[in-house]
Amino acid sequence: MILVLLGTQNNSFHRLLEEIDKLIKNKVIDEEVVVQAGYTKYESNNMKIFDLIPKEELRSKQEKASLIITHGGVGSIISSIKMGKKVIAVPRLHEYQEHVNNHQKEIVQTFDEKGYIIGIEEVKDLEQAIKKSKKFQPNKYEQDNTKMLKLIEDFIDNI
Repeated sequence: MILVLLGTQNNSFHRLLEEIDKLIKNKVIDEEVVVQAGYTKYESNNMKIFDLIPKEELRSKQEKASLIITHGGVGSIISSIKMGKKVIAVPRLHEYQEHVNNHQKEIVQTFDEKGYIIGIEEVKDLEQAIKKSKKFQPNKYEQDNTKMLKLIEDFIDNI
């Protein structure tokens, strides 16, 4: 099962679900796909989509997932990599009105550089990332808040 996490903030991420839907139709994805969509309103016969999944049930789904595809939210990424899961992260982008700025690009890049996740910038790169995930072995997560705290401080300063 592939778990897709789109966070709980009031931002839509249609682009990602459209790409996942396309990859299911093209048989690139052949597993069950479960989505916690948050505020993204999207309908598909190819995925089980929930607005929000209760915390304990979500944790159970994370543990069972063979792959987690998520937006560039710190909470979704960290909760998944702490479980040693394979994670593909795609940042919400300001130019598509998915977020107030592009701070998720930096978050995804930081976790990718450390080898914790497969980070991509554009949804069009998802197919290659899924293929890469078959052999990807994530590095064991070690908490180092220095760069992350700087990203959060910069984000707060720019609000």
